[in-house]
Amino acid sequence: MTGRERLLLTLLLGAQFMVAVDFSILNVALPEVGAGLGFSLANLQWIATSFALAAAGFTLLFGRVADLVGRKRLFVGGMAVLGASSLLGGLATGPELLLVARVLQGLATAAVTPAGLALLTTAFREGPLRERALGLNGALMSAGFTAGAILGGLLTSLLSWRWAFLINVPVAALVVVLAPRVVREDRSRERPRLDVPGAVTVTAGLLLLVFGLTQAGEHGWTTPATLVALAAGAALLVVFWFVERRTGEPLVPIALLKRRNVVWGNTAGVIAFVTETSLVFLLTLYLQKVLGYSPLATGLAFGVLGLGTVLGGTLGGRTVGRLGARATIAAGGLLQAAATLPLVALGASGGWIWLLLAATFAGGVGNMLMIVAFMVTATSGLPDAEQGRATGIATMSQQIGITMGTPIMSAIATAAMAGTTGAAAVLSGVRVAIGVNALLVVAGALLAAAFLGRPTGKDA
Repeated sequence: MTGRERLLLTLLLGAQFMVAVDFSILNVALPEVGAGLGFSLANLQWIATSFALAAAGFTLLFGRVADLVGRKRLFVGGMAVLGASSLLGGLATGPELLLVARVLQGLATAAVTPAGLALLTTAFREGPLRERALGLNGALMSAGFTAGAILGGLLTSLLSWRWAFLINVPVAALVVVLAPRVVREDRSRERPRLDVPGAVTVTAGLLLLVFGLTQAGEHGWTTPATLVALAAGAALLVVFWFVERRTGEPLVPIALLKRRNVVWGNTAGVIAFVTETSLVFLLTLYLQKVLGYSPLATGLAFGVLGLGTVLGGTLGGRTVGRLGARATIAAGGLLQAAATLPLVALGASGGWIWLLLAATFAGGVGNMLMIVAFMVTATSGLPDAEQGRATGIATMSQQIGITMGTPIMSAIATAAMAGTTGAAAVLSGVRVAIGVNALLVVAGALLAAAFLGRPTGKDA
């Protein structure tokens, strides 16, 4: 890489790391936030849900907006909004103001993530450099999720939950100042119209889908709110498909959605994020409800997982270059599953922590190999003009996977605990859900690799 390319990569990776930290930094601080601002226990989940709705619901739309108005412009604007909303959240005096800040943070994430990824994929041509850049991006994003949990615990314990917001402000300001000088303008000379019907249907559909998934995690899969939201979201996504087939300038061309690398690459991505984020949830239950760990100790235990993901990310680009994305998806999934499956043997004594640490480290390496290969696959064989759409779809897959994982595994663990209570019941439910998690990784990775097949001119 040239010096300018290294500087650009550092800037983009720093921004993506910050966005990833925001996904998890408040998780361990939620009780403190609720107590400080007067959230009721029933409404506490909206601190996370409001962010998830905006981040996942608007990602695909902003991916296309990046192609239309310029990725640099959207990236810088999104970082400015992220900094301002973080300041607002840190200074919030009541629940309403904090939720406004979380929604704005989610919207900023929906803009920054696909725009930043598109800037990265267009700055580095398809091949070893792009694979290396995407590998580092994946490593830092995954490490950001882990670092967010650790940082949230440290800031809340040592200072105040408000610093979980305020820490973003100087980082965002630095990116906003440097980005205009480092990132080249890439605005298209063409001025196509935005597909408004497609934008409305897909955004509303994704909002309802994510809302339904969060309701499932809080209240169960059979409640009216969950069923209605999921059904309405699915119906709107079907409508979106037909809208895109009829419009002259679609938000997402049907031809793009039919490409094997896009469909099965994103399938692998969803599986990777569903399984790893839900495993963190299950192991959090184990560490706190069975072994009696504090939130801070729990966050520190996941630092080993973060190290595994960093190693997997640094190896990911090279592995894709040597084995190909298809083989890397399969190998990463098998490694992740092989590391996850032994966790069904976890017991109630403290000595089992060593198995947990070793397994999460190895599983983090495998998971990150899958994620890097998914990003390379989902953005390969496409012109620069389509990278905003492709990275928008990939980011949407990532965020849907993060949102789906916890309610799915929570439902499995709860069903396994039916009729029993206490630490033994939690341990039993966690073991069953971990076994399902490992099987899901194997099935998803092998299925995606099989259907990807060998790239052709059409499927790339």
